[in-house]
Amino acid sequence: MAAENTGAILTAAASNLAIAAAKFVGAGLTGSSAMLSEGVHSVVDTANQGLLLLGLKRGEKPADAAHPFGYGREVYFFSFVVALMIFLAGGAYSLYEGYEKIRRPEAIGEVSILGLHLPGIAVNLAILVFAVCAEGYSLFKAWTSLPNSAASPLSAIQRSKDPSLFVVVAEDSAAVAGLLLAILGVSLSALLDVPALDGAASVGIGLVLLGMAGLLMWETHGLLIGEATDPEIVASIRDIARGEAAVRHVNAVLTQHLGPSDILVNLSLDIDDACRGGEVERLATRLEQQLKAKHAAVRRVFIEFQSEAASRASSGADGTA
Repeated sequence: MAAENTGAILTAAASNLAIAAAKFVGAGLTGSSAMLSEGVHSVVDTANQGLLLLGLKRGEKPADAAHPFGYGREVYFFSFVVALMIFLAGGAYSLYEGYEKIRRPEAIGEVSILGLHLPGIAVNLAILVFAVCAEGYSLFKAWTSLPNSAASPLSAIQRSKDPSLFVVVAEDSAAVAGLLLAILGVSLSALLDVPALDGAASVGIGLVLLGMAGLLMWETHGLLIGEATDPEIVASIRDIARGEAAVRHVNAVLTQHLGPSDILVNLSLDIDDACRGGEVERLATRLEQQLKAKHAAVRRVFIEFQSEAASRASSGADGTA
């Protein structure tokens, strides 16, 4: 999975770097505000992919005395930083640039390239179409690497515990939407001879980026502070525990993602009082082996043995946690 993540991120970074260069050339030649905003957006995205790679690398560090559960949450932290960058550097700048262009609109005229005089709109549209193709490929690459990709985009992002992938999906989705807005703004500003529409497109791009940044901050925030694993995995853990003859009641199944592929499981079980010390140890060992064999992401299993009544009294719950 780590190799797939790295491949998807590197594909996105390479695409964004090439697109950023093309957009800045177009913005320099034509003075398009939407094109400049898109260029800044691509630079931010390229830097973001670097941060995601850094998060993946740091997350691979082994556990030590200071961090006994490892460094898996590094990728969550850097993904949150990425969301902030999209919000501040991408969205806020696009809003500012669009506002300035609406205040002082300038028509996109002809540009000279190697002695050829070309309509500015043609140059911008050619670059934007190239960018749509490149971003579309990057989005496809990231999307096919994302678990639950058969679900709706929003559902897949919400269910994924791997921000190194869903951040790329979200970034590329916002990029494609922004490019379509840029194409619309550049085209209408030229066809209707209303230069302010180019600035309006930049404002639209900024709003798209702010919305996507808000979604990413919300999702990565949940992972950063500790989020349970999928309900299907929790149900499977409960079923495995119930399959043991000595288990009278599963008091609680508590899970937490310590990283995209690192799940902590805490089981509270009420077992037969007739079980002796050696039998209890073998039961705990057997359950741990079964859980890790069934779910590769389960790395740590802690089991406490407590009566159902005592568990309810200590948690104040109904025992269905």
